Amino acid sequence: MSKLIPITYATGDGIGPEIMGAVKHIFDAAQVPLDWQEVTLGEKAFEAGIMNGVPDEAWEKIRENKVIFKAPLTTPQGGGYKSVNVTMRKGLGLFANLRQVRTYEPVLSCKHQKVDMVIVRENEEDLYAGIEYQQTSESVMAIKLLTYKGTQQILRYAFDYAKAHGRKKVSLMVKDNIMKIADGLYHQLFKEIAAEYPEIEHDVYIVDIGMARVADTPENFDVLVTLNLYGDIVSDIASQICGSVGLAGSANIGREAAMFEAVHGSAPDISGKGIANPSGLLNAGLLMLRHLGLGDYATNIENAWLYTLENGQLTGDLAKSGDALSTQQFAEAVVANFGKAPSKLKAAENREVPQVPVAQIADKAPVEKKQIGADIYLEASGVSSQTFGDQVAQAAEGIVPLNFISSRGLKIYPGKDIMPRADLWRARFMYDDQREVTAQDIRMLLAQLETAGITWVQIQTLQQFDGQNAFSAAQGA
Repeated sequence: MSKLIPITYATGDGIGPEIMGAVKHIFDAAQVPLDWQEVTLGEKAFEAGIMNGVPDEAWEKIRENKVIFKAPLTTPQGGGYKSVNVTMRKGLGLFANLRQVRTYEPVLSCKHQKVDMVIVRENEEDLYAGIEYQQTSESVMAIKLLTYKGTQQILRYAFDYAKAHGRKKVSLMVKDNIMKIADGLYHQLFKEIAAEYPEIEHDVYIVDIGMARVADTPENFDVLVTLNLYGDIVSDIASQICGSVGLAGSANIGREAAMFEAVHGSAPDISGKGIANPSGLLNAGLLMLRHLGLGDYATNIENAWLYTLENGQLTGDLAKSGDALSTQQFAEAVVANFGKAPSKLKAAENREVPQVPVAQIADKAPVEKKQIGADIYLEASGVSSQTFGDQVAQAAEGIVPLNFISSRGLKIYPGKDIMPRADLWRARFMYDDQREVTAQDIRMLLAQLETAGITWVQIQTLQQFDGQNAFSAAQGA
């Protein structure tokens, strides 16, 4: 008997124990040489007072085995609780989320044919960093955090994945017509990296039309790479229009560890009814087997699963008639079909799956940095832009001049006198000739604002890098 490979697994919440039980039944019947080592994650950990849902002993076991296979988890609503998925992705350095989206015509009805795309989603940064603030009684802010290394890492991985798997094209989705600095970083590095892979086609979509194209003509995409939030949305869109989110599994790849999970949630509304489709978790498990070098087992199980679908043995979410199988019955049907292969659907091939290299990203070359001003966010309500702007300008007199004031990104001072609908104002202080502004200058500004009875809530310094402004202008400025 083959030496057992240790993996860490969690049965999850909601329908998690049911579908994990079904997948484990299939793997055990196929005699997959795995040493299943269970850990507690999710609701039980939250109930024990562990606010991130991951006990210390679970971290230890996961890092020891370097593989975690988990069913869906539930994050309680309310303040203080952190998503287990996000915590584990960051804690394990799982920078890339991979989801393969394909159609199963003619067995499962779909408006599209011959779709076979891979979505590579950045997994650690963007708005999913979860950095949020309520600054005033009426205004909240979320920080979209991107880094040079994180951006390079995911873009290089997408091209390396395409190269290793014989894919022809890599597409990027960004919104750099609006977020010129943040999403602009992705677009800039994408063009630089694409030039190193001349054998692979590449194109760029503004994310709104890009998602519309995925919904309309998904067959035109091959490898799609994008930021964390966009990737979350577009992968669900692609999975749903190509059959069902319930069929999709995903891999989370890191520099030292990997996590495999179903795409769908814990579905507490059907928990305990025995009707959940285990296919998404099963497909995640197949990705795990191939990651572990157990491709022979994965091919046998996948072909049995495809034959089961082709044979009309379906769970209730896919069945068109009342002859739906329960979760366990579906698992038993897959086991009964071991050794069989589909004739209408494309059969899985028994081939070695290439390991995609994880590139080592060097530090960015040093640049000349110069601080030329500050945006100071102020709180005020019930006052006109002209009155408040004059008050702020007077407070700053003799220190660093007030350049403008904006509300929700729109310049409102100097200009037409209005009553803003928000109580958060951004005041930009800088010299017209963009001379340097020191930390002492900013401290003096804050002191003068306080003396004038003006409430400030946040400071953002304004930097130049190699002589280029590294901050956005206000609309109308």
